[in-house]
Amino acid sequence: MQSLSRPSRQLFLRNSARIPFPFSQTIQTRRRSALHYRNGRPQRIIVAVTGATGAPLAVTLLHRLRELGVETHLIMSKWGSATLKYELNAPDNTPRYLESLASMVYSPLDVSASLSSGSFRTDGMIVVPCSMKTLAGIRMGYDNDLIIRAASVTLKERRRLVLVARETPLSSIHLENMLELTRASAVVFPPVMAFYTQPKSIQDMVDQSVMRMIDLLDLNLVGEEDEEGGRWAGFDWGVKGKPKS
Repeated sequence: MQSLSRPSRQLFLRNSARIPFPFSQTIQTRRRSALHYRNGRPQRIIVAVTGATGAPLAVTLLHRLRELGVETHLIMSKWGSATLKYELNAPDNTPRYLESLASMVYSPLDVSASLSSGSFRTDGMIVVPCSMKTLAGIRMGYDNDLIIRAASVTLKERRRLVLVARETPLSSIHLENMLELTRASAVVFPPVMAFYTQPKSIQDMVDQSVMRMIDLLDLNLVGEEDEEGGRWAGFDWGVKGKPKS
């Protein structure tokens, strides 16, 4: 992870003296007044980023959650960081930039972080993009890093877990893992393009997928783009003309 400024590093060491730097969690602050609250606490979502293709989805999601006032807790794997650098252009392709969009940032190696316990209350978790390795680890309960551990906690606490699975084609092993996770109450969400929105750019398709992800997190928040044609509203025969019978 990126090194911290001296004040931030001192804050770290005071709060987690037993864990050697840089494996302890990094903390970034945001104004409390900008956050949405539910039952007396901010609405919290864990956002995990793994090495599968789809870094623009993660960046756009964090942007939208920030705009909506959601407290975000980011975990980014080593390969998630590498994919971010490869798929995006500077200056938006650095781990530091992605971390700047989140409320709090954690090392994937810090399995002692607060996210490892069900006593730390959240409104759910999304893994975006979700590699097949991570998906398999969650299915097996193999909590070898903070991403998989946080997902396991989300499942056992009966909270919403959304897995933005990125792979094609899918083997029977992939499908069996997805089936078992669905039975365990996770939502498997392949970011499939929706052409009914008549997208003008790749970003249009990313925005529509991110809107659906936020729907699935059940935050009951409405943003401006919900009114900008991202949702299906039936055929507009007045524009297209009815098909011949």
